[in-house]
Amino acid sequence: MTSGVDRHELRQIIAGLSEGVILVEPDQTIAYANEAALAMHGAESLDELGETIDAYREKFALRYRNKRAPESYPIERVVAGERFHDVIVEVTRTDKPDLDFVHSLRSLVATDHEGKPSCLALILKDVTDQFEAEDRFEKTFAANPAPAVITRLSDLRHVKVNHGFLEMTGHTREDVIGRSVYEVDVLAGARNRDLAVSRLNEGVTVPQMEACLDLPDGGNRFVIVAGQPIEMGDEPCMLFTFADLELRRKAETALRQSEERFAKAFRLTPVPTVLARATDLQVTSINEAFSRVFGLGEDRMLGRTLVETGLWVNDTQRVNFETALERQGYVLGVEVCLHHETGHNLDCLVSAERVEINDTTFVLLVMQDITDRKHTERELFEAIETVMADTSWFSRGLIEKLANLRRPSRPDFDPSVPDLTARERQILNLICSGLDDGAIARKLGLSRNTVRNHGAALYRKLGVHKRTEAVVWGRENGFPVHLSGT
Repeated sequence: MTSGVDRHELRQIIAGLSEGVILVEPDQTIAYANEAALAMHGAESLDELGETIDAYREKFALRYRNKRAPESYPIERVVAGERFHDVIVEVTRTDKPDLDFVHSLRSLVATDHEGKPSCLALILKDVTDQFEAEDRFEKTFAANPAPAVITRLSDLRHVKVNHGFLEMTGHTREDVIGRSVYEVDVLAGARNRDLAVSRLNEGVTVPQMEACLDLPDGGNRFVIVAGQPIEMGDEPCMLFTFADLELRRKAETALRQSEERFAKAFRLTPVPTVLARATDLQVTSINEAFSRVFGLGEDRMLGRTLVETGLWVNDTQRVNFETALERQGYVLGVEVCLHHETGHNLDCLVSAERVEINDTTFVLLVMQDITDRKHTERELFEAIETVMADTSWFSRGLIEKLANLRRPSRPDFDPSVPDLTARERQILNLICSGLDDGAIARKLGLSRNTVRNHGAALYRKLGVHKRTEAVVWGRENGFPVHLSGT
């Protein structure tokens, strides 16, 4: 080793260095450690470090980052005259297991003019914070459900992959790690692939773009991919992250198919139908049946509110209709009078229901022309009036039935039917409004079987055997009654 004077000067030189320095003798004696080296071991004096390499081994446990313990400690390799650098070890004090460090080590072996070792030193750098940050990144990267791959920029090979990417693609970790960006192509089918490859080669951000990844089973996966440059240690890398578009594409396909079915049913239904925005009842679509019955085409209807179209004859009926729709969200079988394009009026039954299309609320209105039926009823009422002018020829029961027939239904009319429960009256009301069992079940939130059971009990109480007879009975007794919630 150096002379005493030289060693003293050397100690003065290394005392204030930020790197840790440990001087050792060929006989494995630890001769000196500066303050930085002691701090990197949680020690305050050379005695805590150990007077010899054997004592150092007893006081400190070392292991590499792969958790394997070294056969020879780096300080022993220094004494053996070995030159090395950037050896990363985890150091733990055996007397204080909760006190540990991560060191980056290199050796310094200086020789005199005769080739004999004149200075043996272990140079230490504390990289604990760096590796703790990398550990946190590793854990976050692995646990992140968003698919991700890290690619080394120096050779464009994948160095890390998380579970999210493996689960999305079906690749194994061995399929990805060590493969080039072109072997496991994370930019496959990218909408702007040339730009993405250019940005990757430059090591700058790759903007978001749609891509179609090839899967190991021969299929593919639609994704949004983006790249962000990062450093792992001192190695420039690119972090690729992915958003799976498969569920969105399936949802979009299902929505499109649903909308196509709705549009087809809307167009082909034989009943006049109108679709209007819920916010202002501005008409957005009409079907062919509407134009056929009312004589009004799209040029007269689309883009106008129901008020602006001039469809309503009676403004009070319109206000009542809109109020009921706003309060209940639906209107069922309301009798109104609507204008025909020629100027004459049509008696109609109008029903309306709110529907959601593309996250927008609309109102679907169905209009049934009952002008001929109402004309027949008026003629019947006139005949009844004529007959009832002389009642001497008829029984009291027949006169009462004739009186019921000519008495028009009133919105506030609440028929008193002995022996019928509230549910049975409700179902009878809906039967007389023209709804089948399925529609009644949906309207009341019941099952079809429950509706059928109520219907059977209703038939027994009314003394009828089929639906048409129940409708006749209901009509004779003031049904249907148009009440809110009916």
